Amino acid sequence: MTSKERVHAALERKPVDRVPIFMWFHPETTARLANLLDIPPTFVGEAMGNDIRQTWVNNNYAMEGIVCQYEGERHTDFWGIKWEKVGHFNQIVDFPLAEATKEQILSYRFPTGHREELLMQMTPVVRDSASWFVGCDVSPCVFEMYFRLRGMADALLDMAHDKELAGEMLKRCADFSIELAERACKRYRLDWLWTGDDVAGQESLIMSPGMWRELIKPQLRRVFDVGRSADLWVAYHCCGALRPIIADLIEMGLDVLNPIQCNCPGMDPLELKREFGRYLAFMGGVDTVNLLPHGSVADVRRSTARLIEGMTSDGGGYILAASHTVPPETPDENIFAMFSEAGVSKEEIFDRAARIRQRQASPSL
Repeated sequence: MTSKERVHAALERKPVDRVPIFMWFHPETTARLANLLDIPPTFVGEAMGNDIRQTWVNNNYAMEGIVCQYEGERHTDFWGIKWEKVGHFNQIVDFPLAEATKEQILSYRFPTGHREELLMQMTPVVRDSASWFVGCDVSPCVFEMYFRLRGMADALLDMAHDKELAGEMLKRCADFSIELAERACKRYRLDWLWTGDDVAGQESLIMSPGMWRELIKPQLRRVFDVGRSADLWVAYHCCGALRPIIADLIEMGLDVLNPIQCNCPGMDPLELKREFGRYLAFMGGVDTVNLLPHGSVADVRRSTARLIEGMTSDGGGYILAASHTVPPETPDENIFAMFSEAGVSKEEIFDRAARIRQRQASPSL
């Protein structure tokens, strides 16, 4: 099967040759695997057996797509958000609407003049869309975008004490995501629309379920509707303990939930599968806190096999992925063991890396 065929079949609960994979690696892990496989870091996912290609066209591009070289290096994105490289990741150091007046907040304008630059990030992703399952990431969509502009504390205070202001700004955040999504759906051959809006912490939702339903849900539904209108799968990413709103997400038309942080309350993958698997597919669930970095090879094999078996109990509806990026302290053999249980052997990975090297050396091949 091609990667495109494999993912579509799994989401449709049809037979597949192996479980589809979309694994994300910490930058240090990527660099180490690239060195081990003797390939450029950008090809690690392909060599390891990932079936999905996608990139960011909204503000996550500024967080993850702009790579700074030096610790402490800063950049200001199209939204006016200032980022600083801290360790391997960009972190916000200045929120443009922090402590702003209501008038200043309402006068803020989203970077519509940069839409084409953002959408062009998809160009290399769709080059072989006949074989790969292709996604366009329009996150952060609603609340997460607002708190990147306003700051977490101020965003939550707005929602509690000035719902008119918060509602208007959350709508504008969704509007920009929708505009990008609509343009991408018309322009590119996509398989799913990837959305995202982190509204949960490690123990619970950041806000009450009632507040989420009142202010966030209607706007996020509008984003989902773009994918549904284009006849695409709709995927949604939210870290943390979001169990109280999963039924809402299904009612809104969600198809795939990620990343299933299995150590958070209410987020045991197999329990979620039993309760919601009839309506929802899942991507994630491999423990990155204890299992991958600290478990034995036998532990990884046993847990991964159990996860795949349980999450595909209805014939599919699952994409193998970690509950976060695979951390740098994960032993190489644990990574290979996880992939082996998914039907991708170490030998196959090295063979694929050899073909990548050959292709790089002779681009015409």
